[in-house]
Amino acid sequence: MQLGLVRRIADDLRRERRVRRRAVLPPGSVAPSWSNTRRIISDPLTLLLEHERRYGPVFTIRLLHEPIVWAVGAEVNHQILVSEFNAFRWREGRFADLWPLLGDGLLNIDGAYHRDFRMLMLPAFHREYIEGVVATMIEEAIAAAQRLEQGQEVEIYHWVRELALRIALRGLLGLDVTGGREQPLAKAFEASLAIHGEPILVQMLPLPRLPLARAIAARRALDALVWAEIEERRRRGEPGRGVLGLLLATTDDSGSPLPTGVVRDQAVTLLFAGHDTTTTTFTFLLYELGRGRAAREAVEQELEEVIGRRVPTAAELDGHALPVLERALKETLRCYPAAWVGPRRSIRDVTLGGVHVPADIGVHYSSWATHHLGSLYPDPFRFDPDRFLPEREAALPRGAYIPFGGGSRMCLGKRFAEYELRALAAVLLTRVRFELCPVEPPRIVTTPTLGPKGGLRFMVHGR
Repeated sequence: MQLGLVRRIADDLRRERRVRRRAVLPPGSVAPSWSNTRRIISDPLTLLLEHERRYGPVFTIRLLHEPIVWAVGAEVNHQILVSEFNAFRWREGRFADLWPLLGDGLLNIDGAYHRDFRMLMLPAFHREYIEGVVATMIEEAIAAAQRLEQGQEVEIYHWVRELALRIALRGLLGLDVTGGREQPLAKAFEASLAIHGEPILVQMLPLPRLPLARAIAARRALDALVWAEIEERRRRGEPGRGVLGLLLATTDDSGSPLPTGVVRDQAVTLLFAGHDTTTTTFTFLLYELGRGRAAREAVEQELEEVIGRRVPTAAELDGHALPVLERALKETLRCYPAAWVGPRRSIRDVTLGGVHVPADIGVHYSSWATHHLGSLYPDPFRFDPDRFLPEREAALPRGAYIPFGGGSRMCLGKRFAEYELRALAAVLLTRVRFELCPVEPPRIVTTPTLGPKGGLRFMVHGR
């Protein structure tokens, strides 16, 4: 493992020498800086906005040994995601660190293989299918609300994370969660991700009982459980529900079933992507409504008038029936986009925002930084759902609002996440009042998606 790390650093240094022999990197902090490396972990938003103000929308920051080109702004986002998308490769970006967990899932593949698998799984994310899953989302949300007690103090980030993972296991993978069968899988999955919350250097140490060793053990446990589910369905001759069932029912060009490893990688990738956005967004929605009385009262009044105490229907969760809630969710996704960074590597020379970017260099765009540009969103750190009134939203330039990415790599689970967020809000906020416990503003960490360090605590009150 240590040899592999040394080899990776050596390869990166050789690559940089090749690039700089023929091209000049965009301006920025090109010299080695331990301070910038720490800040990209502890306070990336401030660091990126400082560089954007000083150098413009395209700049370089050296992180550890490697220079990374950052692109911040609506125009450059659109170029990377849409108009110049074929100048970049996702697989060689810094999300390669997730390979040990995700394998060759949709997040980590490119080209025809990515396109074909995306087309294969699209039917599972059509509106009709998602509307059919809404009943599961509502059922789980009601059950979660019923388990809460008056006066109970809840750390909401992990509470919602458990709820969202149950919904993903049932709604995306079609797993039977009766009798606690899902609990070992959920535990192994979360343990596999826990390494990303550790300091970067600690993540790399290949020693017993440290995070890397624990993550490897959790990955093995997760694989055993997922493979057992796959083999059980194949033994029964019944692919089952969800995307897992879709993958098991699929054959390749020769008529053979997809290899178990392929099915496993896609399934685990969907679990990763399918509950992180919901966890982050709903947690910060409660936070902003908890500290902003006007926004909270507007959402509560609309839910009372449209939903009341009854169970919402799928039609009421389509994004049109509850416009005040929809604007609050969109503003939360602006302020706290779970997928805050999009790592790429350039595979040809390209011009971004008028700046030459050479081939074979790491290029990252950041939705989080773009969403906090004052030129796009006046007073960008203020929570203001009215930014997404129809006429104001329509005036935003392409690439200004990208919480789910864009272009050919638009998040496949976008519709699933949106319906789930509306369902949780429509159920929980009509049954429970979450009162924010007095705290300092949360420190946001990126591990690898946004979240509040140490969580956020709320007091539960009945409605």
